[in-house]
Parts: sequence; C-alpha cells; structure tokens
Amino acid sequence: MNKTIENTLSKVPEVTLGFWLIKIAATTLGETGGDAVSMSLNLGYLLSTGIFAVIFALAVLTQIRAQKFHPWLYWITIIATTTVGTTLADFADRSLGIGYAGGTTLLLSLLLLSLFVWYRTLGTVDVASVSSPKSEMFYWLTIMFSQTLGTALGDWTADTAGLGYAGGALLFGALLLVLVAAYYWTKLSPILLFWAAFILTRPLGAVVGDFLDKPVSAGGMALSRFAASAALLAFITLSLMLFRQRAATRAH
Repeated sequence: MNKTIENTLSKVPEVTLGFWLIKIAATTLGETGGDAVSMSLNLGYLLSTGIFAVIFALAVLTQIRAQKFHPWLYWITIIATTTVGTTLADFADRSLGIGYAGGTTLLLSLLLLSLFVWYRTLGTVDVASVSSPKSEMFYWLTIMFSQTLGTALGDWTADTAGLGYAGGALLFGALLLVLVAAYYWTKLSPILLFWAAFILTRPLGAVVGDFLDKPVSAGGMALSRFAASAALLAFITLSLMLFRQRAATRAH
C-alpha cells in the first residue's frame, strides 16, 4: 500500500490558490533579491549569477535526492530559480548587449525547446508526473528558463514597450485572469494553461518587484530592496504555514 501511494504522488505541490499566491510572491522576491545582490551590493550581474547558480544547483540536487515532497525545500528551490533568473536575464540583456527583445526571444526558444524535449522523452509535461530524477531535471530546467524569460519579458514590457511598472503589472495580471477564465469555461488543456500561467507569473513578479524598489523618477516606489525582500520572505513563510502544501497526485 505504501509503495502504491508513493508511486502516485509527485514531488511538486498540488496546484491551488495558495500555490499561486506563493508563486507570485516568490517571483517578486526573486526580482528584489536578485537586484539587492547585483545592484545594492554592487556585485554585478555576472558574479551575482554565479552565486545564485551555485545555490540553485545545490537546491535542485537536494530536491532530487529527497524521497518525497517537502514544501519548504520545494519553495526554497523555486526562490533560487527566480533569483538566478533575475541576474542571468539582466546579464544577458544589459552586459552582453542583446537587449530585452533579443533576451526574450532567446529564452522563449530555450523554454519551448525544453518543454518539447521533455514531452518527447517522457510523453508528458504534466507537473503531477514529476516524481523521478529525470522528470525533475526537466521540470527544474524548464522552470529556470521560464523564470529567466519572465525577467526579460517584464523589463521589455515596462521599459521598451513603455507601459511602466504599474502598466506592466496590470497587463500581466489581466492575462492571468484570461487564463483563469479559460480554465473554467473552455476545454483548453489544463497542462497548457498551467504552464502559460506559470510563465506569466514571472514577468508579473518582475514588474511588481521593480515597482517596489525602483526610484520614483523611474515610476517606482523607491523602497529598500532588502526591506522589500524581507517583507516578501515573511509573507511566503506565513503563507506556507497557513496554506497546507500537499503533493500533487498523478493521474492514471
């Protein structure tokens, strides 16, 4: 019986309202936290990416070696992907000079390629099936690409497209509401809608994070990046205590 139960549970959480609230907060934390290290501490994008990449690799390795789903470990790993995604996207867009459009195009291509190879290899990209080391590797690689893409897309929307941080937040928030409506009132694939929503929460978090810590002259609130990061971390911690995180059940 125990073996049967273990084989039907994935190592990622059940997708609930609490999941999405924590996910948006985590992506926002990735933006403020990544900027705090690369900009406020003046470590630069490359060194900051190296630091966060080591944390990300250790978190993923620990997550894969775990025998079952652990909520705190899972969300630590998610936060690690958002911070490394923030500094990596900034490094590609600004230091390498490929710009927001180039970075967005490159990262979208990598994300779609990751999903394609994952599907061709295992036959599904349903997150509820993430229970083996191979599926977990695909899962975390795809998430890392989506988090990095979200940073570039959020910056492109707010800066190049001229919507500003508040306008970008409204745009991505509206798109997420469209996906919610599609989930309840259309027959579109829930797996497709999940990944679309998962990807869109990242640019939403990016523009909200920038809105919190960018100067007033640039359309932000000029809050301390460290204070904003601490507040977001406290919110995530409280949410994990209030919203029970259960492993997703694999469909048969």
